[in-house]
Amino acid sequence: MITLRCCVVDDEPIARDLIAGYIEKTPFMELAGKFGSAQEAVKTIMEGPVDVVYLDIHMPQLNGMEFARIVPANCRIVFITAYERYALEGFKVDALDYLMKPVSYGEFVESANKALKWADLCRRADENDNRRKYMIVKSEYKLVQIPVENIIYVEGLKDYIKIYLDNEPSPVMTLMNMKTVESYLPAADFMRVHRSYIVNIKKIKVIERNHIIINGQSIPVSESYRKTFGEYIEAYMLNM
Repeated sequence: MITLRCCVVDDEPIARDLIAGYIEKTPFMELAGKFGSAQEAVKTIMEGPVDVVYLDIHMPQLNGMEFARIVPANCRIVFITAYERYALEGFKVDALDYLMKPVSYGEFVESANKALKWADLCRRADENDNRRKYMIVKSEYKLVQIPVENIIYVEGLKDYIKIYLDNEPSPVMTLMNMKTVESYLPAADFMRVHRSYIVNIKKIKVIERNHIIINGQSIPVSESYRKTFGEYIEAYMLNM
């Protein structure tokens, strides 16, 4: 049976403890941590594995919407908030669900079952080794088929992304968020290195001072992704 590792991030202690209690009483869930701010949660979630984050939106310094854009693609977000007006923006960052406070246990279980179905689909895809070779995106009122191996890097621009390809003078622009494209691309070949960049690691030419030189473009590696990228470098670094 699948067990989902979950975190709760909410600056309200009562709301945080309520959701943590729901997680602990749900048979297929495990509480990996509860945090009063996104900053406290970063290390646990980035180092993972964490399957689901129950995330408040209104928090000081780094709010939930900003935090949702930097969590790993294999970690799904369920927003829990008192503000209905953020629902549309929540789905733009590919949130799995959006729950209004106060959340009953029945509402929680209904949302938790969505997370379980998502995890089961991911597991089956891994077992079947369904490696995607193409992606089809809508660009300028037409559908464009893109060979995944030809992607050099992807750049995020709010609600749009630009896909830069081998031997193509202009990128393909499409309405999509970074988390959606990150979850589609094979993790063995592509890496998120910044909230605005995903790179094809096979296309990297030079790494210099926390910047990747790829296709003549200098791409920054942000602090949030530096540890993961550093582990990639260590795995392939030849000792002198």
